[in-house]
Amino acid sequence: MTGWFEDFEVGARLQTRVRTITDADHDAFCRLVGYEVPLFLDATYARAQGMRGRLCPSHLVMSFSTAMTGDLFAGTVIAMAALDNARFLAPVHPGDTIRTETEVLEKRETRRADRGIVVFRDHVYNQRGEEVFINDKTILLRRRPA
Repeated sequence: MTGWFEDFEVGARLQTRVRTITDADHDAFCRLVGYEVPLFLDATYARAQGMRGRLCPSHLVMSFSTAMTGDLFAGTVIAMAALDNARFLAPVHPGDTIRTETEVLEKRETRRADRGIVVFRDHVYNQRGEEVFINDKTILLRRRPA
């Protein structure tokens, strides 16, 4: 979907694709950003802390969710203007499958007629339907040509 500013209605809730976070995804992300956190890297250590295994870094979950919702407006996005109210509600582990449901909170025109602002709230759920992450993001989108 290439969602133009006009395509999004306040109150709408849009589903995205799902993604299983593999061990390879997890390991590559940790290497990329340079995480040396035992909770992310060592399953024995994580279990000793009361977890069922290694935790996925919060920014991995947020990055995957952002990619999922980006599918909704990939051809019309100009910029992400803000990221607000991010909360990590439950742990995510390698092997979990996440999906994002994005809610349209607000729309507003800008001074430029070719673009508008849409505020989305992303709700990320795991394979058990538990909400694990939530955030609001403000996206600058192109308007449909006249």
